Amino acid sequence: MNRVARTGVTICRLPVGALFVFSGFVKAIDPLGSTYKIAEYLEAFGMNFFEPAALYLGVLQNAVEIAIGLCLLMGVRMKLASWALMLFMSFYTALTLALAIFNPVSDCGCFGDAIKLTNWQTFFKNLILFVPTLAIFSARNKYRSFVGAPLEWLYVALFFAGAFALSSHCYKHLPPLDFMPYHVGQHLPTAMSIPEGAPHDEYSTTLIYAKDGKEQEFSDTDFPWQDSTWVFVDSKSTLVKKGYTPPVHNFSITHYTDGDITDDVLTAEYAFLLVAPKLEKADECDWGRIKSLAAFAASKGYTFLGLTSSTQGYAEEFGKKHALNFDFCSADETTLKSMVRAHPGLALLYRGTVAGKWSHRDIPPAEAFGENPLANNLNMLRQTGESAAGYAYILACVAALLLLVLPGCKRKPARR
Repeated sequence: MNRVARTGVTICRLPVGALFVFSGFVKAIDPLGSTYKIAEYLEAFGMNFFEPAALYLGVLQNAVEIAIGLCLLMGVRMKLASWALMLFMSFYTALTLALAIFNPVSDCGCFGDAIKLTNWQTFFKNLILFVPTLAIFSARNKYRSFVGAPLEWLYVALFFAGAFALSSHCYKHLPPLDFMPYHVGQHLPTAMSIPEGAPHDEYSTTLIYAKDGKEQEFSDTDFPWQDSTWVFVDSKSTLVKKGYTPPVHNFSITHYTDGDITDDVLTAEYAFLLVAPKLEKADECDWGRIKSLAAFAASKGYTFLGLTSSTQGYAEEFGKKHALNFDFCSADETTLKSMVRAHPGLALLYRGTVAGKWSHRDIPPAEAFGENPLANNLNMLRQTGESAAGYAYILACVAALLLLVLPGCKRKPARR
């Protein structure tokens, strides 16, 4: 292989490696989001019996993506990485073609919630990526690292361990980067509104009439309205052009006795919302701390509600079992999964703006909110941000050290 060809292959593997690391990372920091997407795939393909393993499948897939990407970037175990890349791309290119044709799910989730692509866009993206993949795979026997195999395998183990540790941390707490529309700082009433002049959904209406025992379809502008021998049978509408969809479009809270209280929650000064998409699947948590926070909210005149998609009967039974001092309300399950990536988790709204979110493991004690919950919560967010910045700095130093220890990969000389 001449120098130009070697340079070309190197140019191929670096962006592909970076893309794989990015794709794996944005999903690894949101393991519950990956779980929901894997479960959606399993349901679409009639494989619901695998659903209990959805979390582990999602975490493993993300770890493999990160490991492949890092191997390509750092030139570690290139033959293995080339084979893994080829198998990965072959499988997902075929899968996304099937998704594009049959559309069992609307979004493949290849970049989590960071970047949304349609199924056809995802397929063409994979088709384009297949070109550098073939170049990398064709040169799989031309690489030789400057370090020995044991150290390379240690790097691979570290790649997987780091990916698993990242997903484990974000599962126990919350994603450090929130790509959902319910992120901290989002003003929900604004996110729910449709701007003036925004395009609306456009539909095509087909009218079905019958005459002499035979049915025929007509458009809504060309139908036999003057001919009484035609009898109207049915009509159907087809979406022609998708209009504007606000970021938050399905946020609704229904109290079992008071009805729709969405506006009351969005206009309340402070609203603490305990989010549990399915109480039947809720994790074990410190209900004593939650009840203390609910009592604190009641003493200050703040709103404290539980939100679930479980039935009213189950919610009432659950509340009695744990002697809860707050009511559960009904909300859409998908919306609740988007609000907080924890089961259960807590969201704090300040006059309709998301001021804070916590996993049930990290819910602050009532006294942490004090007399000014907004100011105290902002202080907690600042401290959390400083801690995250410290972790990021340490990880950057470790990555730099790894790059210094492993300078790169070198191709084997061509055989004569």
